[in-house]
Amino acid sequence: MDKYARRPDNSSFFAAESLVKQKGGRMLGRIVAALALTLSFATTGVSEARPVVGAKAPPFTGTMIDGKEISLEDLRGNVVIVNLWATWCAPCRVELPLLNGYMRAREKSGLRVVAVTLDANRVPVSAIKSLQEKLSLPLLKQFKGDYGPIRNAIPTNYVIDRAGVVRYAKEGEFNLDSLNTVLVPLLNEPVTQTDDKH
Repeated sequence: MDKYARRPDNSSFFAAESLVKQKGGRMLGRIVAALALTLSFATTGVSEARPVVGAKAPPFTGTMIDGKEISLEDLRGNVVIVNLWATWCAPCRVELPLLNGYMRAREKSGLRVVAVTLDANRVPVSAIKSLQEKLSLPLLKQFKGDYGPIRNAIPTNYVIDRAGVVRYAKEGEFNLDSLNTVLVPLLNEPVTQTDDKH
């Protein structure tokens, strides 16, 4: 199984891609695939810009399924995973429950996860709400910030440390070993007080 998905799993997309390939346009087929993926990003406000590992994390704001707002500023002092996922992505459906369980186990240590639902405007709200009822981590239906899929791959994960610095940025889903490798050292870092006021 691939560690990430590169295109939506819907019949209209595959029909268009198939037609293009029949006409001898393999490159055009790839362009159509990239366009379909880009369109699903555009509906959530996800940027094509990407944070740089070692640099200060760009600010973000998002709207949860229940309408509540969340921002990076709200999560200051925590280790934050920004997970970009879509309902059509098989690896995402494996990763979300893992991220949820890991966050619940490490929440007291200061771990927070926000899952940006890239196709929230293309699926029934009831489906996303049903999933949200089973998860502790917030599913965001709208997102504004300079975070985008790396190489147009889903899932993509960004990890921001307690000081607000991007420490990890990679396409592909986490597994338990990679979560431990990336997060345990960051969760063990002391919480530092800042002079900045909210």
